[in-house]
Amino acid sequence: MQLGPAVVQIAQPMSARRTLAARMALRTVAPLFLLLPLLGWLVWMAVGRGLRPLREIATEVRARDASALTPLAMRAMPDEIAPLSDALNQLLERLSHAIDTQRAFVADAAHALRTPLAALQLQAQLVERAEDPQARRQAVGKLRQGLERLTHLVAQLLTLARQEPGAVTLPQEPVDMHELAAGVVAEMAQAALDREIDLGLDADSVPVSRIHGDADALRILLTNLIDNALAYIPRGSRVDVLLRQAAGGREVELVVSDNGPGIPADERGRVFDRFYRLPDAPTGGSGLGLAIVAEIAQSHGARLALEDAAPGLRVRVTFPAA
Repeated sequence: MQLGPAVVQIAQPMSARRTLAARMALRTVAPLFLLLPLLGWLVWMAVGRGLRPLREIATEVRARDASALTPLAMRAMPDEIAPLSDALNQLLERLSHAIDTQRAFVADAAHALRTPLAALQLQAQLVERAEDPQARRQAVGKLRQGLERLTHLVAQLLTLARQEPGAVTLPQEPVDMHELAAGVVAEMAQAALDREIDLGLDADSVPVSRIHGDADALRILLTNLIDNALAYIPRGSRVDVLLRQAAGGREVELVVSDNGPGIPADERGRVFDRFYRLPDAPTGGSGLGLAIVAEIAQSHGARLALEDAAPGLRVRVTFPAA
């Protein structure tokens, strides 16, 4: 410090400064060290109390077996944990629905296979008991027809199982419905000719007919619709397959119509049920064709409607356009 003509200087060792700083820091931190155990105990109690409902849910889940899919009991939970409980209950609900669907399918399949298997056993016994070649040939022919019907039924059951919601992940790729419909109509043309039925396709005026979906499943859908029409209409009738745009190009409509007897209005809601057949239905069917069509339409987000073609039946399937 300048004091007139004199300069005053004061010096202090750095060790003294460091000692002073250490003492000040210790006096500041010491109370925190004393409070840390108390703070830790308070945090442990608060977190443990907040996570207690989660531990209870974990205990409840561990105590369950595979068949217990009822929703978990809802408790007062923190906002951060409540979504987990809701998500678990939603998962249990989906699993319960999937298991119920599988059980219903197994029961339906067992019921559907029981009758044709019994018929095959009876026909095999008739073949064994046939004494002359003519009777044996007739019995073998009936046995072959029974095997064909059983093969068709098993194929339909496998197709239906594959189309179950959640069974498999269907590929979502662009499908040209014009090309697909033309191929299916060409494949079914011989079956139509054998029954003297006029089968035709009208799709030339559709500028864009692409949708997103599984080409194999869509081919099964159209095949079942045409095969169902061929089975129910008399000889000399006609089946028309129409492909057109709707809703200003945002939708693609697939229409299969015939001039047969049609389906009564009060029966149209039941024909999509598995194994349900009309009272006057021809023999040889399995009652799964329209059920498979409904499953495929649902998996593709399409609308399915049965309409009166006056005379005949018109089946309209409306897909979202790609």
